[in-house]
Amino acid sequence: MSDVTVIEGAHVVTVDGGEYPQGHIVVRDGRIGAVGPGPAPEIPGARKVDGRGCLATPGLVNTHNHLYQWATQGLFADGTLFEWLVGSYEIWHRLDAEVVGNTTSAGMSHLALSGCTTASDHHYIFPSGRGDIVAAEVAAAREVGIRLDLARGSMDRGHSSGGLPPDSVVESLDEALGATGAAIDAHHDAASDAMTRVSVAPCSPFSVSRELMVGAAELARAKGVRLHTHLAETLDEEEKCLAEFGCTPVEYAEKLGWLGADVWFAHAVHLSDAAIARIAATGTGIAHCPTSNARLGAGICRTTELLEAGAHVGLGVDGPASSELTPLAGEMHQALLMARARRGPQALSARQALHMATLGGARVLGRDAELGSLTVGKLADIALWRVDGFGYDVIDDPVVATVFGPTPPLERLLVGGRTVVDRGELRTLSADTAAARGRAAHRALLQEVNR
Repeated sequence: MSDVTVIEGAHVVTVDGGEYPQGHIVVRDGRIGAVGPGPAPEIPGARKVDGRGCLATPGLVNTHNHLYQWATQGLFADGTLFEWLVGSYEIWHRLDAEVVGNTTSAGMSHLALSGCTTASDHHYIFPSGRGDIVAAEVAAAREVGIRLDLARGSMDRGHSSGGLPPDSVVESLDEALGATGAAIDAHHDAASDAMTRVSVAPCSPFSVSRELMVGAAELARAKGVRLHTHLAETLDEEEKCLAEFGCTPVEYAEKLGWLGADVWFAHAVHLSDAAIARIAATGTGIAHCPTSNARLGAGICRTTELLEAGAHVGLGVDGPASSELTPLAGEMHQALLMARARRGPQALSARQALHMATLGGARVLGRDAELGSLTVGKLADIALWRVDGFGYDVIDDPVVATVFGPTPPLERLLVGGRTVVDRGELRTLSADTAAARGRAAHRALLQEVNR
């Protein structure tokens, strides 16, 4: 017998087309069986969810994060990106599997409570002899119950080779490629309803050799997985690329085979018109992280121009140490304001911001066939937002209420039809447990540093 849940009475925004002010969604065996206006047809045995007073959207898709940074929030508050990195690496090189497992519990729980159903985590710090960090992260994410795209990162340019990170956190070329391949073999699930995917994600041009960038692209394409890295985040990076490689970051990426529909870049703040055109023409995705970019003074991504060019743009919260407790839903608000600060009040609409946070993000991660919109046949990853409370109830357009103001309360979150959040409370790992693990990770890491 089918497992059926029916949501009725909500303002349903499918994102890919229809919008129903008093609509219904039928979830059957973890997928969307029907969506439309008015009440659903009577289905014997179905669980009923009262969606009145709620906005129903696809679950949000986070295209870039660094979950390990949960343990180091609030530090180096006034530093540039490079200053912040140099200081942070002196702490991060003490990471181990237990700390990363605990930060994943805290970070993924916080994401779930902000309406996120899929999160890509870029982890690139693997100190030698500190346990199986990848396995710890995968296990912790599964306990929380939202989908993990683990971007297995790497660095092979430490201080001694002209890079930023200390030599203690870099791997050799062979170690990085071998461990990344092993992570894919052990944890990547290519199924359409996968809870865990793995991508190949060397950190950035200033911490990775040319050989690792090329080898990573070859590995990803041989394994049939995606490619991810930081790119064009600061003007310092552009100047460094011009001095070292004689070209801009996007030109360098293209020379190494790093443009294409299987690639996405985090940040992409400093892009020329020509770079935007190449990104759009090649189908390369962008993870826009407005809060982190503002916090570090890096600049504002040219999202309006990217969207006008037809590029795929999603949202990311980036690491908690550079965006602190900004929820993924809050990045819709930030993206809207940043775009309008640059280009005026028509630069980005509330529905465009919602699109970036859902279907745009799914496209960036290569999962738009099964995620990102409330479409029949897609996975039932659904967020219900309470928009009838104090303040929200005087805004007639619930999408405007959700994006323009503070993030509304999360009534329910479904991942593949399974309830992960109900009435603002986690129903998988408890929020108290997740918070305790986050605090333990913070204490453990700082105690290691202070020894």
